[in-house]
Amino acid sequence: MQSSKEKLKNMASAAKEQVDVYKAKIDEKAEKATARTEEERVIAHERARANEAKAKMELHEAKGRHAAEKLEHPLVGTHQTHYHAPGAVPMPGATYPSHPLGGNLPRNKHI
Repeated sequence: MQSSKEKLKNMASAAKEQVDVYKAKIDEKAEKATARTEEERVIAHERARANEAKAKMELHEAKGRHAAEKLEHPLVGTHQTHYHAPGAVPMPGATYPSHPLGGNLPRNKHI
């Protein structure tokens, strides 16, 4: 499941990618307007396509970085269900009950 922090970072990166694609299209139009030959127009179009591809590549790299940052968190990916105070060390060999301490055991609904 994707964390909300990672999702927000991905959304920001996607917005940046859209802005970069839009800038590439605007630059292409400006270059085509000032172009004197057909070759210059083709070059402007190819340059815009390269800039769009670069923006998409940066988006995917950013998403990869965000996923890596999420995995670097010490509690992600572990099956740690109980938390200790900072600096506290759990007793070696300590077991944790799988039922409430009040004495009421969870019942099987099929019995």
